[in-house]
Amino acid sequence: MKEEFFDRYEQRMTRLTRPFEGVDQLLLTLTRQRIAWGVVTNKSRRFTVPLTATMSLFSAAGTIVCGDTTPHIKPHPAPVQEAMRQMNVSPAHCVYVGDDERDMQAGRAAGVATVAARYGYLGAGADVSRWLADAIIDSPIQLLNLFDTA
Repeated sequence: MKEEFFDRYEQRMTRLTRPFEGVDQLLLTLTRQRIAWGVVTNKSRRFTVPLTATMSLFSAAGTIVCGDTTPHIKPHPAPVQEAMRQMNVSPAHCVYVGDDERDMQAGRAAGVATVAARYGYLGAGADVSRWLADAIIDSPIQLLNLFDTA
């Protein structure tokens, strides 16, 4: 059943997929300000590559690390560390934004600053304030308020 679900998902996944409101504005601003950014997801390459290929906003990503890029998935730090390696960024110059507690766990374990997104695929009853993130944002563009983009 799992493989049947994946096959059906793969056939339809690009039809209605859209970025969360404000993500496109955030990524355009980061790109214009020459602030490198990338994606770290637990979604396998099988699904991530076609999804990101259909949305031009991902063309400026410095890297896209998938759930099967490393032997481990989040909350293990390996995917975040791999993204930093590929982008040649040190933990001191990296911020990891996520919409799940495992994102905060992975970021902390990788030694980077963490930002919890109070939007996204939050599960019912998710208490973002308990994730021990360094900061919490309610919309993508609020990320820009956390560091100087001048």
